[in-house]
Amino acid sequence: MSPATSAVLLNEANEFLAEHPEVQFVDLLISDMNGVVRGKRIDRGSLLKVYEKGINLPASLFALDITGSTVESTGLGLDIGDADRVCKPIPGTLSMEPWQRRPTAQLLMTMHEMEGEPFFADPREVLRRVVQRFTDMGLTVCAAFELEFYLIDQENVNGRPQPPRSPISGKRPQAVQVYSIDDLDEYADCLRDIIDGAHIQGIPADAIVKESAPAQFEVNLNHVADPIKACDYAVLLKRLIKNTAYDHEMDTTFMAKPYPGQAGNGLHVHISLLDKDGNNIFAAENPLDNDALRHAIGGVLQTLPASMAFLCPNVNSYRRFGSQFYVPNAPSWGLDNRTVALRVPTGNPDALRIEQRVAGADANPYLLMASLLAGVHHGLTHQIEPGEPIEGNSYEQLEQSLPNNLRDALRTLDDSEVLNQYISPDYIDIFVACKEAELEEFETTISDLEYNWYLHTV
Repeated sequence: MSPATSAVLLNEANEFLAEHPEVQFVDLLISDMNGVVRGKRIDRGSLLKVYEKGINLPASLFALDITGSTVESTGLGLDIGDADRVCKPIPGTLSMEPWQRRPTAQLLMTMHEMEGEPFFADPREVLRRVVQRFTDMGLTVCAAFELEFYLIDQENVNGRPQPPRSPISGKRPQAVQVYSIDDLDEYADCLRDIIDGAHIQGIPADAIVKESAPAQFEVNLNHVADPIKACDYAVLLKRLIKNTAYDHEMDTTFMAKPYPGQAGNGLHVHISLLDKDGNNIFAAENPLDNDALRHAIGGVLQTLPASMAFLCPNVNSYRRFGSQFYVPNAPSWGLDNRTVALRVPTGNPDALRIEQRVAGADANPYLLMASLLAGVHHGLTHQIEPGEPIEGNSYEQLEQSLPNNLRDALRTLDDSEVLNQYISPDYIDIFVACKEAELEEFETTISDLEYNWYLHTV
């Protein structure tokens, strides 16, 4: 870090502490492979030291499975003595945690080698390397997320979630009621606090929409001309939603498919590309006439099967798919068509963009974005045509062809020559090792359904 950069960061910390003399603690946060936020809590007196020197955390933080256990086959655990790396602050992410009773701030971190180079296994660094390809082309990626989640009761029924009772009516919602304003009113205090908390933390959330199941909602984030920052916002938003719900005696889930027979939770991404003058290179009166837009779509469609392990990284992720739930299961695209994998909203010719509609809310935003942008770059540089856009219901026109389970998705990722050119093969090996370890444990666990079916019948 240059002396000038260090001075700017220290100034940020000093100004924050002066503006918030009430702050007692600071949570230092870093997002692991699964998008789970981990880190340390320090007192305010140690913040300047963190800005000057960072904090040490083990490299194995990026070799954790969903339970938080180190997967030793990654080589990041005992093989390297569970050695530390240094985590440094991300400028502009220091903010208050509005849900805390004791005044507490938070600061997002990223991992580096002790010599200062970014650590290759940090998902944020995985994305940064892909984004650099666009920077080298003189292009800026503009991106935004739409994040779906369920409010759920803090008490489960036999280990299964249930909708929370409405603070107004005292009833549990049962109907779908998509876009219902009344359902927004039922949980208005919690939802309002989410938006207010986002504003306090500098997260550009502008709307909450009632989604397609009881107590399911979606938060829309505004576009920002920095895809890494867009992912930072998505990570911090999930934490904000969880903790705000706790304050209202509710819980939340971003699990891809928490309820059988109900819609799953998606994580849609909108992207466009700006030239050096800030013009959208996808802009066109007729999207079909824009070469850059078509080629970008073509590249994403070509890499979509190999990207599935990043878009849908868990066993449960694949339960979300189904035509009745608007989750595309084939590489497809269309204009203003919500049944396809890549939708092009066409309302404003200057704001043409690509909306990716496959990923689940359980995806790591950095890895999702990295794989999506890898496809865009591949399409632009190889001028890949996407074929004709789908009109009407794509589920009635296309057979399912994307991987429909985690094992096939991991194999497809591992074998992908294209993604291995954008994402370090060493990182892909770590990711696959972690997910295969989870898959092995899942497959050796005997489910209740197996006992119900087989214990007394075979």
